[in-house]
Amino acid sequence: MRAPVRHLILVLGDQLNHDSAVFDDFDPRQDAVWMAEVDEESTRVWSHPARIVTFLSAMRHFAEGLSERGWRVHYRRLGEHGATTLAEALDEDVRVLQPDSVRWVHAGEFHLEQALTQVVDGSGIPNERCMDRHFLCTPADFAQWAKGKREWRMEWFYRWQRQRHQVLMEGKQPLGGQWNFDAENRRSFDARGPGWVPAPRRFAPDAITREVIDLVRERFAAHPGALDDFDWPLTATQAQMALDDFIEHRLPLFGRYQDAMWQAEPWLYHARLSAAMNLKLLSPHKVIDAAVAALQAGHSPLAAVEGFVRQILGWREYVRGLYWLRMPEFAQENALGAEHALPAFFWTGDTDMACLRDVIGQTLRFGYAHHIQRLMVTGLFCLLYGVRPQAVHAWYLAVYVDAIEWVELPNTLGMSQFADGGRLASKPYCASGKYIQRMSNYCDGCRYRPEQSVGEQACPITTLYWDFLLRHQTRFAKHPRTALQWRNLQRLSAQETAAISAQASQLRGRIAMG
Repeated sequence: MRAPVRHLILVLGDQLNHDSAVFDDFDPRQDAVWMAEVDEESTRVWSHPARIVTFLSAMRHFAEGLSERGWRVHYRRLGEHGATTLAEALDEDVRVLQPDSVRWVHAGEFHLEQALTQVVDGSGIPNERCMDRHFLCTPADFAQWAKGKREWRMEWFYRWQRQRHQVLMEGKQPLGGQWNFDAENRRSFDARGPGWVPAPRRFAPDAITREVIDLVRERFAAHPGALDDFDWPLTATQAQMALDDFIEHRLPLFGRYQDAMWQAEPWLYHARLSAAMNLKLLSPHKVIDAAVAALQAGHSPLAAVEGFVRQILGWREYVRGLYWLRMPEFAQENALGAEHALPAFFWTGDTDMACLRDVIGQTLRFGYAHHIQRLMVTGLFCLLYGVRPQAVHAWYLAVYVDAIEWVELPNTLGMSQFADGGRLASKPYCASGKYIQRMSNYCDGCRYRPEQSVGEQACPITTLYWDFLLRHQTRFAKHPRTALQWRNLQRLSAQETAAISAQASQLRGRIAMG
């Protein structure tokens, strides 16, 4: 006979924080934790094996830790039950366990939140939606901040966050007399490259992770991506070690080179903490405190610390707020009317464009690319090419270990693809191949020339850039932040613009044919 359950505590794969409000007053004699692995979470998009392993292994480590405390954990493993969705698994177990109540916090994806709500509400069992203490701005707080504003700009949200949490502040003024140090944080490497950069700390797979790797290789063998280099932090202890390593070795130069790229250098000065944070193994409060402490100790300059804090306190919280404010319509937006299919080489890396080959190859190998590689290489190409935004969204959600919809969708549809028409970003992030040449060494070994838009050596990104300007000049020609780019079109003759359009059309035809 099963012991009665007072509170059934729902813990999803991205809710692995021991200080969650769902555990307040937890009584191991009466309460139980519920966790489940289901195929849909790996197959709804064609998930990279490293993404699947990260979630499953982190979940199993977390559940093992709870069991070692003597807590009851109802854990469903893949292959040991017949449910294909989390909602189905939860419905079955709620019916069997008949708890007095169900406790949970918001899921990280709208569709999952809706499905689980339907199960819990439909069960007739009382349920308690707990505050998500992981974040530094609640959806309600964000909605209040956004109310009545004509524009929802991240910069103004970030300043509000700085003030309300008193981070990098001197009274009511920003530390150092300015709110951001973007001008100091956009440097590229010279011809010598980055030199030696301390690599992020690695975490060799333990027995639990090796078991999961074997499972994923067998169960999801057709999914694109490799596992040979898998070394992500999967526990709170490992996540803290990864944070300490970043603060010590890479934070001092993070700001200066956060936008830089270099062939075969996937990590550079980046933190590699986003996956652990998005699984809630690592608190943003701890991350910010550690960065600020490095500044106070004289270990890292203000420009580097501010640039890093901006990503956590500003951007991360901002996109989450927008996600919950604007879903579900956000997911369907396509302001630029882009309708092309995602090129097949995005799943293989088989392309002669050096920048895309390196970034996609790196993505398939590690399940990782830093923010500029995502925004200004793969994202830029998709924007200029005219890939349907939902296809771009599905790809990003599939291939990165840190991808959870609340953070990935706004970044992709809003910032990268301008599908929301400027709600998130005031202008499209469009650039020619010259930007990539300036910020990387990708062009050095490429058959294409970034300064050329037509001809056999024309850079496809440069061709598509001018084609993008031509196709959207009516919409953006008078935009205050983009007018200069479109005025440059006036320097081109009718013959030149016709040649660009023809080359772009031929390029799309070749890519569509594979």
